[in-house]
Amino acid sequence: MTQEKLSFDDLIEGYRQIWNNRLLETMDKNSEETLLEAIKRELLDENSHPRIRKNKFEKYFSAIKRVSESTISPDAKLLLIKIHNEVMEELRGGEEP
Repeated sequence: MTQEKLSFDDLIEGYRQIWNNRLLETMDKNSEETLLEAIKRELLDENSHPRIRKNKFEKYFSAIKRVSESTISPDAKLLLIKIHNEVMEELRGGEEP
């Protein structure tokens, strides 16, 4: 499967596989919005209790490692990493690492 043929629906399925079949309900959102929101929540560690949250740089490293070591297709890995990069850039907003 080539990168151009992967849809956000495909990427959400890959994301669910990597993150223990995490339920990502699309309710009033499309697949793209749902995936971007899930990645942002992951990088901000919003799924953890506030006292044990890690910073976004630690979460980014963990997420990229988890994606790259997963069993999803190489094209899905590449696209998920690209999306993580884009979300991280947005979150950084000019901040120095």
